[in-house]
Amino acid sequence: MTRDQIIALFAENATKAGAEVWRAKDRDGMNRALWTILEGTDSIFCPALTELEKAVLIPSHRRTENYKTASICIEEVLGAIAETGSLTCSSQGGRVVQAGLLPTHHVAMVRAENIHEKLNDFFAGFGDSPPTNIAFETGPSRTADIELQITLGVHGPERLSIIVLEG
Repeated sequence: MTRDQIIALFAENATKAGAEVWRAKDRDGMNRALWTILEGTDSIFCPALTELEKAVLIPSHRRTENYKTASICIEEVLGAIAETGSLTCSSQGGRVVQAGLLPTHHVAMVRAENIHEKLNDFFAGFGDSPPTNIAFETGPSRTADIELQITLGVHGPERLSIIVLEG
């Protein structure tokens, strides 16, 4: 598959799983998407550990340093799997894996070159040294524990927005 086909497959499968997918050509496009996604929201956590996270423009009065109380977490994720529409989150580089799983809205940024066609392709890139902790996220959290009715957001975010950065 070509890179464009892999990105399209990822976007299609992530959307089927209930995520909203945005595509951005550059950091300006990423921030334009973020402004739309975040409109009217306060209590936003962004760890600012990567260059991409540092490029996120959020007014200081809307930011929080505590991911546990944030309503939204914006973060760059390790990668994605096209065949399932899943994100891969890791504890590499001092990341807190649960930062994107506790708030009601997870905004994940993924670089196009980090979207893998299949799960095996993702793991092949690590050789003998995969990260200690990896979490896979496919769409918003859902459960049928309550009277066998599908409920969103009980065990994780009820909304998942993904920005694919292509440049």
